[in-house]
Amino acid sequence: MQNRYFKKISNQLVKHLILAIIGIFFILPLVWLISTSLKTNRQIYVYPPQWIPDPVIWLNYPAVFDYAPFLLYFRNTLIIVALCTLGVFLSCSLVAYGFARLNAPGKNFLFILMLSTMILPYQVTMIPLYILFSKIGWVDTFRPLTIPFFFGIPLYIFLLRQFFMTIPRELEDAARIDGCGYLRTYWQIVLPLAKPALAVVMLFTTIGAWNDFLAPLIYLQSPDMYTLALGLQIFLTQYGGDWSLLMAASTIVVLPIIFVFFFAQKQFIQGIVLTGLKG
Repeated sequence: MQNRYFKKISNQLVKHLILAIIGIFFILPLVWLISTSLKTNRQIYVYPPQWIPDPVIWLNYPAVFDYAPFLLYFRNTLIIVALCTLGVFLSCSLVAYGFARLNAPGKNFLFILMLSTMILPYQVTMIPLYILFSKIGWVDTFRPLTIPFFFGIPLYIFLLRQFFMTIPRELEDAARIDGCGYLRTYWQIVLPLAKPALAVVMLFTTIGAWNDFLAPLIYLQSPDMYTLALGLQIFLTQYGGDWSLLMAASTIVVLPIIFVFFFAQKQFIQGIVLTGLKG
């Protein structure tokens, strides 16, 4: 009995040790990024590398805002992220509920057709979409970056549909007995139960919109419309030789999304585990 207990403890220690080593391996680039952002350019080229800055140069962070309008880029990115997240929440959840619960002729065919659009890479539709948005006057606005999210994203519809199918139908049947229609059942019964899956989808959307570089590069032309990704690229072009300022700017761009993931990790993991249990 005692040998079995020690064997179990040793196995757990080995697993945690392996996970700790892997975690350290993945976190090292972030630690080096933050460390470099607090150094002078002279400290960066010291060999062997100096992980802890001495002295710590906090002035690198306010200096970034003197060289580039990162507050403006932050505002633009926040607007795009908020609209994309709202669009995904409204459209994907509603369409997924229809595929999961409503009975209609050709529903399965439409679902397969929707999933087949995921096969097309963005590079195939990039030029036709640009021509379309250019013809209707959407270039150099936030509309090409946000409006498509209000028409559904196939991957997120699939994830939510899989989660909705795990919700017992008895709950919806009881709601209909009480007089709830489909929309009220969807809003008051299904959505509150689907918070883990919705958290996953909204987190994916937030990260994708926050880090998106290609779409803003294609559609945004005015400097006052730039996002953080474009602003960081411009900063790299103009001040790429000043590595301490560049790392400080990169840290400013990266930290908000890290905090979002850190505070939403419980819902994220729960949603990943529960989504897709039923096909």
